[in-house]
Amino acid sequence: MSLLERLNDDMKQAMRNKEKVKLTVIRMIKASIQNEAIKLGAELTEEQELTVLSREVKQRKDSLHEFDKAGREDLVEKIRTELQYVELYMPEQLSEEEVSKIVQETIAETGANSKADMGKVMAAIMPKVKGKADGALVNKLVQQHLS
Repeated sequence: MSLLERLNDDMKQAMRNKEKVKLTVIRMIKASIQNEAIKLGAELTEEQELTVLSREVKQRKDSLHEFDKAGREDLVEKIRTELQYVELYMPEQLSEEEVSKIVQETIAETGANSKADMGKVMAAIMPKVKGKADGALVNKLVQQHLS
């Protein structure tokens, strides 16, 4: 089942169950995917859909951080709930140990040995962990292994 089919099914279920927040989040995800398809002028591949979902998660995490810093608990709870619903459509996230292993393998593959090679390592590793690991975590682990 494609992501859009799954979203449509979940949207119908949310309507039946009168889950307003879930329905709103699903509609936002669908709109983002459809806007990206229009922008590209073609149907999205699974990887492109994953990129859109990752962007949605990142936006919500950034908002969560900003609202938390501003002391807006009402909005923090709303964003947390939205984030939980968006993450339902993301692939299972890799653990820190799994990401660390991938980082070590990629460093060995690229022959990197200093922080100057960080860009080369990041460029090689991000396609491997796309949607499965947070970029900030990957960045932190690459820095640790290259220092």
